[in-house]
Amino acid sequence: MGTRFVIYGLLGWITEIIFTGTGSLLANSLHLTGHTYLWMFPIYGMAVFLEPIHDRIRTAPWVIRGIIWAAVIIMIEYVSGWLLAALIGFCPWDYTGESFFSVDGYIRLDFFPFWFAAGLIFEQIHDFLDTRLGSVRRNT
Repeated sequence: MGTRFVIYGLLGWITEIIFTGTGSLLANSLHLTGHTYLWMFPIYGMAVFLEPIHDRIRTAPWVIRGIIWAAVIIMIEYVSGWLLAALIGFCPWDYTGESFFSVDGYIRLDFFPFWFAAGLIFEQIHDFLDTRLGSVRRNT
């Protein structure tokens, strides 16, 4: 589980840097500045705990799985932002004022399509890790 935690943490950081760097380009900045927060490593690493959800929903149609993933990720982002704000006094990714679809500054509902896709990509990564590192699934 520790290896998967590190892999998911690093993949999350890399993805966020690419995503924010692409956003920089779309904002007409050729600096292509990408960034993330150290706080995100353990949050992304906890994707290891989402593997059992994937095992339970893997036979559902991909559209249903994508909706489930988007909802789960949005909930995790909200709770993580709220917890960080409660613990350290602020949420590092404060979305306040960035979008009409921002909720309490912790999430942006307009990111739903990105989280939909991220969840389906996570499934592929999970299956790849099961192949390479061995499955931890229980046969029930």
